[in-house]
Amino acid sequence: MRRFVLLDRDGTINVEKGYVLDPDDLEPIPGAIEAMRDLTSLGLGLVVVTNQSPVGRGLLTPDRLERIHDCLRAILREGGVELLGIYVCPHRPEEGCDCRKPSPGLAIRAAGEHGFDLERAFVVGDHRSDVEMGRRVGATTILLRTGHGPQEIERGAAAFADHVVDDLRAAAGVIGKLVLAGATG
Repeated sequence: MRRFVLLDRDGTINVEKGYVLDPDDLEPIPGAIEAMRDLTSLGLGLVVVTNQSPVGRGLLTPDRLERIHDCLRAILREGGVELLGIYVCPHRPEEGCDCRKPSPGLAIRAAGEHGFDLERAFVVGDHRSDVEMGRRVGATTILLRTGHGPQEIERGAAAFADHVVDDLRAAAGVIGKLVLAGATG
């Protein structure tokens, strides 16, 4: 069974700039595309799991978000990376949905659609909510020091992660070692 990596978007793949409201706001973090290419070369499937409350706040239409994601896919494709899915929670935090990280709804949906075992997956992001979602589904979790990572680490999020690394490139290194060793986490 193919293993998967569930990636946060902003602060993980894309430079954290607050709300991304336009495709022109996308700017891959240096080394992120190469890291994703390394992950796919290991046979891993890649999906993005992202909270996008600007939709629920009325700052961004679903169509515009889809254009942003089409642009992200194109940027990644140019770099030799094919995403297998982008899973979005459009709700505001106070709505109490089951898809907003740290709830596991989007991870469960991705696993169901792609037929992978969440307990053999990796969750990578710059927020405690990414790590908590990963923990809730039994995945190996990696907290990054990019994006909101430094503030999250300062608030104690590192204690919840299986691994804490500088960036997606370093996360790909950790994942590569674990995959090649046949480890689950």
